[in-house]
Amino acid sequence: MSKNKYDKSFRIDAVKATMAGDRSIAQVARDLGLNTQSLYSWVSKYRSEILKSGVELSPEQELRQLRKEVEDLRQEREILKKAAAYFAKNQR
Repeated sequence: MSKNKYDKSFRIDAVKATMAGDRSIAQVARDLGLNTQSLYSWVSKYRSEILKSGVELSPEQELRQLRKEVEDLRQEREILKKAAAYFAKNQR
């Protein structure tokens, strides 16, 4: 079995869905039946490629996308803080 079971066009379409819509990366991943972490990695990998390809976002769409990305990053940070505290507590 190949490492990438989704072709590049599917991955790019999934990333576009996260950039253009009101849904979070986690929601798009659930809707498409994907692992959330996979979609996060696709977004980081293909984001600049998509923006260079001519996908034009209105200022409102870009602002909405950036706010969504900030919220996702805050949630990730909180999860990592909790995990670090849990492991530090159990190390003793």
